[in-house]
Amino acid sequence: MGIPSDDVVLISRSENQENLHIITVNCPDKTGLGCDLCRIILLFQLSIVKGDVSTDGKWCYLVFWVVGKSTTRWSLLKNRLVDACPTCSSASEIYYYKAESFKKPKPSEVFLLKLCCNDRSGLLHDVTKVLCELELVIKRVKISTTPDGSVMDLFFITDTRELLHTKSRQEEAHSHLKAVLGDVMISCDIELVVKEMATSSQGNTFLPPDLAEEMFSLEMPKEPTSGHSDQKNVSVIMDNHLSPAHTLIQIQCEDHKGLLYDIMRTLKDYNIQISYGRFNIKQGRKCEVDLFIVQADGKKVIDPNKQTSLCSRLRMELTHPLRVTMVSQGPDTELLVANPVELSGKGRPLVFYDITLTLKNLCTCIFSAKIGRHIIKDREWEVYKIRFDEGNGISLSTKKIECEVRNMLMGWES
Repeated sequence: MGIPSDDVVLISRSENQENLHIITVNCPDKTGLGCDLCRIILLFQLSIVKGDVSTDGKWCYLVFWVVGKSTTRWSLLKNRLVDACPTCSSASEIYYYKAESFKKPKPSEVFLLKLCCNDRSGLLHDVTKVLCELELVIKRVKISTTPDGSVMDLFFITDTRELLHTKSRQEEAHSHLKAVLGDVMISCDIELVVKEMATSSQGNTFLPPDLAEEMFSLEMPKEPTSGHSDQKNVSVIMDNHLSPAHTLIQIQCEDHKGLLYDIMRTLKDYNIQISYGRFNIKQGRKCEVDLFIVQADGKKVIDPNKQTSLCSRLRMELTHPLRVTMVSQGPDTELLVANPVELSGKGRPLVFYDITLTLKNLCTCIFSAKIGRHIIKDREWEVYKIRFDEGNGISLSTKKIECEVRNMLMGWES
């Protein structure tokens, strides 16, 4: 029997606030489910203003209050949330996990989108926006501008719908790109990437050692400054006295885009299960989070080393959810943005979208762009490298560009 898929995820409009929607999830539990759901909500560009989570270790109930947009595709969001929930069956009215829910999902096929266009302002963001709307996930990018003013865009992509191998799906992608780009589009080809090529496309992005050490340091700076710290006054407290069966984590910090996702992905990487949790935005952007957690063995976090490690990582992830810096490489200026990759291999959603949108709004021309993975101190990072077209000079200061990109990524007003 089980429960109908329509009842696994329910989305309704708040009676009190018109722009507020309530997402309710009722399904079997699994470690990391909260992370997976928050990642999807972030991918659909929704802001979580309140959340409640409860589970008995087998079944969970989650409620998210989110701020939507007029363009939000609620039906598609519901389908994607349902897809992320574990399946269940019933035997004598007892629900249990199916074996396949424990298996690592099969990697999606990687396709290469080769797009040749005449260059124009905002071109890269327009392409990125179309791919996002089509649910084509950008894994790697290599963008270059030729001397004659044309642009060759190479996108390594996967298809959330797993249909890009079909002619109709490729034609859909082509027609949507053509509708947005118009006459500037010269050619558009999509082909399946052989395994060796897909693997080589995941190579590390080269960074000088001193710059890598500065960008990816896991140590908290002693005196954070606005140029190097995205948040200040992040408080993470762990308590083992309030509950006889759970460890309590209390977090106080300033809100930012994807805040709950950053907390959940950190706990997922540590294989921590949330038994009960509450998230709420108080005055302005001040957030309070209470989480009653247990380890994978169902016990409290007692080991002082584990406590220190988890608290330090949470504090770091909330202080520096992303790394943003501008660097000079000889005569060229580059923007570097990096975010940590989940142990599952998933990167942060919409980072490239936000970067290209900011640069389009700033009327800043892009000469080349790359996305790659960089491993340092046993952690994997997704690195975005944007080189600017300085043929006509950059009208804005590098500090201004860095600040605007960071504000967009963090969801803060300039």
